[in-house]
Amino acid sequence: MRKRTLSAATSFAVLVSSAALVAGAAGHAAADSSKALPLSSVGDMVVDGVHRKIFISDPYLGKVVATDYAGTVLSTVTGLPGVTGLALSADSGSVYAAVPGADAVVALDAQAVTERARYATGEGTDPQFVASAGGRIWFGYGNGDHGDIGSVDTSGAEPVVTLAQDTELNYSGAPRLVSSPTDPNAIAAMSSYYHRFLLGTYDVSTGTATRTARTAPDVGSVGMANDLAYTPDGGRLITATAGNRHRVWRTTDMAELPSYPSEYHGTAVAVAPDGTVAAGSDAWYDPDVFVYRPGEMKAVRQYDFPNTGGSSGGDSLAESALAWEPGGSRLFAVTTAVSGGSVRLHVLDQPTKSVPTVTVKAPATVAVLKAVTVSGTVAATLGLPVGTPLTVTRYDADFPKGKAIGPKKLGAYGAFSFTDTPTAAGNVTYRVTYPGDATHAYATGTALVKVTPFKTALTLDQNRRTVNYGTNVTYTATLGWSYRNRVVEIWSDPYGSEPKRLLKRGTVNSAGKLSVTTRMTRDTWVTADFAGDTRSGRAHVGSTVYTRAGLTTALSRHYKWSKIGTIWYQTYHQTSDPLVTAWNNPYPGRKTKYELQVWSSGAWRTGAEDYVPLTSGGMAYFAFDGEGAAGIRARIRTAYVDGTSGDNVNTTVYGAWKYLNFTR
Repeated sequence: MRKRTLSAATSFAVLVSSAALVAGAAGHAAADSSKALPLSSVGDMVVDGVHRKIFISDPYLGKVVATDYAGTVLSTVTGLPGVTGLALSADSGSVYAAVPGADAVVALDAQAVTERARYATGEGTDPQFVASAGGRIWFGYGNGDHGDIGSVDTSGAEPVVTLAQDTELNYSGAPRLVSSPTDPNAIAAMSSYYHRFLLGTYDVSTGTATRTARTAPDVGSVGMANDLAYTPDGGRLITATAGNRHRVWRTTDMAELPSYPSEYHGTAVAVAPDGTVAAGSDAWYDPDVFVYRPGEMKAVRQYDFPNTGGSSGGDSLAESALAWEPGGSRLFAVTTAVSGGSVRLHVLDQPTKSVPTVTVKAPATVAVLKAVTVSGTVAATLGLPVGTPLTVTRYDADFPKGKAIGPKKLGAYGAFSFTDTPTAAGNVTYRVTYPGDATHAYATGTALVKVTPFKTALTLDQNRRTVNYGTNVTYTATLGWSYRNRVVEIWSDPYGSEPKRLLKRGTVNSAGKLSVTTRMTRDTWVTADFAGDTRSGRAHVGSTVYTRAGLTTALSRHYKWSKIGTIWYQTYHQTSDPLVTAWNNPYPGRKTKYELQVWSSGAWRTGAEDYVPLTSGGMAYFAFDGEGAAGIRARIRTAYVDGTSGDNVNTTVYGAWKYLNFTR
C-alpha cells in the first residue's frame, strides 16, 4: 500500500489499539486541504497573484474555470474546445488560452473571467501551449510529427499571426513554452511528444523568435516531456520528463546539470521566487511531489496524494499542475483520480518545512504504580540538534485531557528516553510532540501501554444451595481492598426466558459486605460485579442456587376417609372416577409427571406413569376409571423432573403420595 503523507491531522484518542504508533505529518504539521473541482480533465494551470485566482483548463469539457486559493469556483468560461495551455500576461490583466479545437488563442479578462478576444492562428494549426513575452503572445502548435512556434502581435489595429518561427529545430509535438522571469524578451520551448526531445531558448525582442541555445542532437530521447520552468535567475531550466528525476539545463548552452531526484515519471515543475523547487511525478504508489530548498538536491518534503477513485493507486498529479502562491509560501497542485474519482485542487500549506517523524516505543504492559521507560526517535530531513525540547503528555483514566510530564530533551541521533510511573490502570497513552519551528513542522507520535490494576477480591455466598419454590434467599457479596470505588452490584439471572435484573446496587459496609434478599422461583445464576477503579481491577463472581419446582397434588370425588394401618385413604365407590388435580409453577410447554402404584402381594407395585401437559396457569386435571376396582388399594403422586418435564428451569421435585381405595 502506498504511504500517506498528505492526510490532514487526525484527532488524538486516548484509547488506541496498538502498542506503538508512529506519526509524521499528523497534528499541526499540515493545514493542507483539497477540494473537488467541476472538471473532467486538466490541461494547464496558472495562478494570478494580482486577483488571487487560479485558472485551470479542461480540454475534455472545453472550458476554463477560475477558483480562489481555496478551490471555490468563482467563474467559468466555456466554448473553448480542447483548451490546454494557459499563460498570464505581464500586467496580469489577461489570461491567454491555447484552443486547438478552434485553431485559436483566446484572451480572457483575468478579473471578470470572460472572453476578451479570440485570435485565429490558421486552419489546422492546433495551438497547444502559450507564453507572453516581448509584447506578443507566443504559441506552440503542430502535431506528433512536427511542432513549431508561432506568435500573435496585438499591438496594431488588427492582430498579426506569424507561424513557423523555428522550422529548423522541428519539435516533436507542439512545443511547450515558458517565459523568462528575468528577461521579458526571452522564452524557452520544449518538445511535448516522445518521438525526440528538444529544448531551446529564444530572444523574442524583435518580434521574431531567434534561437539562442538548444540541446545537443545526441541528448537522446527522454520520453514524454510534460512541463518546464525557469529558475529565478533565468540561468537554468528544469524539465519534467520520463524517468525518476527532473533534469536541469543551463540556458546559455543547454548543458545538462545535476538533476533533482524524483519518481517515474515527471509531470510538473514549479520554481518559487526564492529558488525553492517543487518537482511533481505521476507515481501511483510512490510520492508525487518533492520539494527542494534553494541550492539543495535532497528533498526537504515529500507528498503522496491519496486515492479518491476506484483504483488501488493514488490520484495522479496532472501535467503542468504545480504552482507556487505569488507572494506567499503555499504550493498548489491539481490531481486527477485514476478511476471513478474527481479532479481536485490541493493547497499544500507548509511545503518547505521538514516534517519530523516521531516514533514512540513503550512496553506493551506494566503494573500500576510501576515505573515504565518510554523511548523513541525524532527523524527529519533537516536534523534537530541535541537538546531540542519535546513536549510529553500522559493520557489516562485520571487525566483524560492529559497530564504534562515534560518537557524532555532530544538526545544524540534524534533519540529520547524518559521514565514515568503510571498512577491509573487501563490504557495509558504517552504522546511525544515536537512543536515545530521555522524550518520544521509540528509532529507528534504516541505509544500505548496497558497498565494492569491490582487484583480485587470479591466473593458471593449461597453457591450450589438447593431450596424450595418460593423460598427467600439472602445473598451477601464481600468486597476486599479497593482504591476508591466501593460500589457492588448484585444481579439475578433466572434460568429460562426471564430477563436478567439488578437486585441491588450499593456501597458495601465497613466490613466490605452488601446483602440482598430475593424470592426464588427458578434455578438462578446470581452474580456480584465490581466495576473497578483507576487502581483496582474489575471483579465478577457468580453463585448458582437451584430451586425445586412448585408442586401440589390433590384427590377429589371420594365419599369418605378410611384408615388402614397407619395410613389414611380416600375411599371411592367403584362406580366413581377419582379426579387428580396437580399444579406446578407454570412455564411454556411444561408437563407434570404422575406415578400410580398398586398394593399387591405385600408391596407397592408400579401400575402406570405418564406426563400430563399443564395449562398456562400450571394446572393439570386427569381421572382414573374406577369400574371393577372394588378391593384395590393404590397410591399416586406427581412430580416435576428436570429435563423431562418439558424444560430445565427448575430442579426436580416429587410430591407426597396420595392414597386411595375402592369399595362396592
